[in-house]
Amino acid sequence: MSPLAEGLAQLADPLVLVCILVGALAGMLVGAFPGITATMAVALASSFTLTLDPVPGLAVLLTIYVAANFGDRVPAILVNTPGTPASIATTFDGNPMARQGLAGIALTTSAMASAVGTLVGLVVLVTVAIPLSKVALMFGPAEMFALVVFGLTMMAGVSGENVLKGLAAGALGLALSAVGRDPITGTERFTFDVLALSDGLPFIAVIIGLFGIADVLDQMLTHRSEHHSPITNMGRWWPNRGELRTMVKPLGIGSAVGGVVGAVPAAGGDIAGILSWSTARKASKEPEKFGKGSLEGLTASDTASNATLGPSVTTTLALGVPGDSVMAVLIGSLVIWGYQPGPGLFAGQPDLVYTIAGIMVVATVLTLGLSVIRTRGVTKLLELPPQFLWTVIIVFCMVGTYAVNNSTVDVAVMLVFGVIGLFMRRFGFPAGPVVLGLILGSLAEGNLRRALEIGGPANILTSPIAVGFLLVALGAVTVPPLLRTLRGRTRRAREQAPSSPATTAPSEGEQ
Repeated sequence: MSPLAEGLAQLADPLVLVCILVGALAGMLVGAFPGITATMAVALASSFTLTLDPVPGLAVLLTIYVAANFGDRVPAILVNTPGTPASIATTFDGNPMARQGLAGIALTTSAMASAVGTLVGLVVLVTVAIPLSKVALMFGPAEMFALVVFGLTMMAGVSGENVLKGLAAGALGLALSAVGRDPITGTERFTFDVLALSDGLPFIAVIIGLFGIADVLDQMLTHRSEHHSPITNMGRWWPNRGELRTMVKPLGIGSAVGGVVGAVPAAGGDIAGILSWSTARKASKEPEKFGKGSLEGLTASDTASNATLGPSVTTTLALGVPGDSVMAVLIGSLVIWGYQPGPGLFAGQPDLVYTIAGIMVVATVLTLGLSVIRTRGVTKLLELPPQFLWTVIIVFCMVGTYAVNNSTVDVAVMLVFGVIGLFMRRFGFPAGPVVLGLILGSLAEGNLRRALEIGGPANILTSPIAVGFLLVALGAVTVPPLLRTLRGRTRRAREQAPSSPATTAPSEGEQ
């Protein structure tokens, strides 16, 4: 049987289809609640899916990933609040359309664009993943070490305005990965005689703490009593022929931008959506409408942010380098299931590519159907007090963490990392690099030591592939700060440009 037939045959299992349905409902709800990210949802779901076989478990996690990128458009359009970071650009034109009485058109257009973008991204997954993994199979310890460094620095480099904080977060993750057994000798280290830590820090507990508990604590501390009621005047739902023709060009732009951006580790849907919106505005015949309720702007941003999903999965599973924070969580679940994401995964199990793609296609079609049912239930959910949601999340976090190993130590670790995650958010340190460092730390250490044992530092420095990855990694952490410095100097130069006394004097008087 061919890999394609074997992969798609997995979808005939009724349990897999049930898991897709559950994941779609959960993902839509997660996306619809502002502040509850897809990363948090996948991290929490991971603790409950570990008792399942890999394929049904993947069906739940991947469907949540897909559906959350549909559901997050609802609050972005109706409340002007992104459900997840990927829907930031949706607010640019989605909410203005809703205020003009076109909420129904905006929601339907967003759902259609999201579906097109996701399906285009899956074409990238099916066509690129296996050839990419075969090329990566030629990597030795030196190349694998450089690849891991590349992934770590890429996530740190694009995870915030302060690259140093991203690098510091990644370094913390690497330090945490040293807890447990030495990857070469197997001796215990940094366990402090705690038996539960002999296999390392419990990954699920760490990610639930960093993304689940920390998110809830942060929302509790920053919550304000003001409540913005969602727009309820939906208007008509379906675009007319002229509007459908208007969507064609931005669909193409969004698909192209999302396909390229999604392949870059750590460059997620938020970056793709904003970049595609800007590109579509430049290519539009009516750029003045962008930001004021442009159907083109909404289509371009939502297509691009969802087109990143397929390439992100490709990068994650073919190279072992997470495409975004959700994929970092997914890697942890795969490792627990016995899979090792990286060059050998698809080369040894090519049918897995088609299983994953099939799950995401079914999830996309199902979620599209749920998105256009046009019920007002989601609008009512947006009016619920957030305190109810916080309670439910904390309970699920604790129950899910304990259920993985039936260990109170895991719950304690979760709570500790929840507080750590809260402080990281408060001081601007991203959590993604911590998770990535924790996952890839032992892989980086093991390959570095093997490379050095084989040929010393020259083994790394004489490999063109390894040197190329290291140079790109260096650029990822040095170029963004330089660009920001140049922009700052340019801005200050403009502000300090000579002006007439007539305009300068009032300004000084006001100061």
